[in-house]
Amino acid sequence: MPALRQAFVPQPIVNLSREELRAYVHGDDPVTGRPFMQEVVEALTRPLDAQAAHGAGFERSTPRLMEPAGEDELHRTFLEHGWTDRLPIVLPTEERVEAMLAGTSRAPGEVVGHMRPTAYREAWELTVEKVAVNAVMAGARPEYLPVILALAATGVSARNSSTSSMAAMVVVNGPIRHEVSMNAGVGAMGPYNHANATIGRAYGLLSQNLQGGSVPGETYMGSQGNAYAFTNLTFAENEERSPWRPFHVDAGYAPGDSTVSVWIGCQATAFVTGVRPRHWRERVRQVLLGIGPSRAPVLLLDPIAAREFQARGPFAAKEDLTRWMHENALIRASEFWDNQWTQTILRPKAVLGEEPWATYLGLDDDALVPVFGAEDLRVVVVGGETMATWKAVGGNFAGTFSVDEWR
Repeated sequence: MPALRQAFVPQPIVNLSREELRAYVHGDDPVTGRPFMQEVVEALTRPLDAQAAHGAGFERSTPRLMEPAGEDELHRTFLEHGWTDRLPIVLPTEERVEAMLAGTSRAPGEVVGHMRPTAYREAWELTVEKVAVNAVMAGARPEYLPVILALAATGVSARNSSTSSMAAMVVVNGPIRHEVSMNAGVGAMGPYNHANATIGRAYGLLSQNLQGGSVPGETYMGSQGNAYAFTNLTFAENEERSPWRPFHVDAGYAPGDSTVSVWIGCQATAFVTGVRPRHWRERVRQVLLGIGPSRAPVLLLDPIAAREFQARGPFAAKEDLTRWMHENALIRASEFWDNQWTQTILRPKAVLGEEPWATYLGLDDDALVPVFGAEDLRVVVVGGETMATWKAVGGNFAGTFSVDEWR
């Protein structure tokens, strides 16, 4: 956004006192040295001059082909331009991209969708061929391309520029799991399956390259970064061993449909073994409260753990379990509001009267409130039944999307 006017305040603004924050507003822009509020008012009211108006466009096109060079030089060029995740790539030659495009019936120039690193930047346009280029770079195979195109079409970036170091998570359902030999069993979230790893990596590469970049300190502001982002926790659900309906059926799809489901904002993970008969309720509460209120957890259950949960409740359906989680993951109102992200994200909604936050804001300190809405809690079954392992991953559910339309 080359004509965008800006006034600068330092990061972070969390954990600062009212006095410190007010000093930013009444002080000077540390970049220009001019009064901050004067810059804000001028930026909102001063007309664009001829030079700024002329520069309001932005040239986004790039040459389709690079100049010929040796393999080592091309690898170095991709690395220096920030087009990789800093790991070695497969060079996207015309022949390789053409072979990748055989994985879909869609035309190379067809627009897949649009993507941007944050809600405050302009979205960039993605085409089938550009997605295929990134799929080649990730080492994916042509039969994986419909899954990768479905992820690109979501418009959900796997390289979100939030300061909180977010990553994505991808769950694949339906026949496509077996068609491309994805892993839903032993080691499903590990490095051992080619489809899981390269589909997830392609999602990350296309996100950074087709949204306008992802450069730490410039267009990526994650304070610590997130190792999940290398492959974006991409795996298939173990539908066959689950005691409940597949995840995509819960989302309204037919069992024979192939889908991708995406979570964004994945940060916290809690790991547990077993659902013990005596204190399982307390253990689950501890795990849920440990995730924190800003990201509703999704439970990732090995089939053994899923069956144990089913019996303990008893929870005949996943909805029974998520309802129990909602009703039992309770925290004192004072603790709920004494959380940086509830203060930053939810308190403004409460002040504006949005429920249930407005009601929570008016409660006594010791009143108990549910940390998560029942509709925000979800369950996925994955694992190879070597142990009753389960995880809780905090993240925002972005939706379930069709793979079949990209075949």
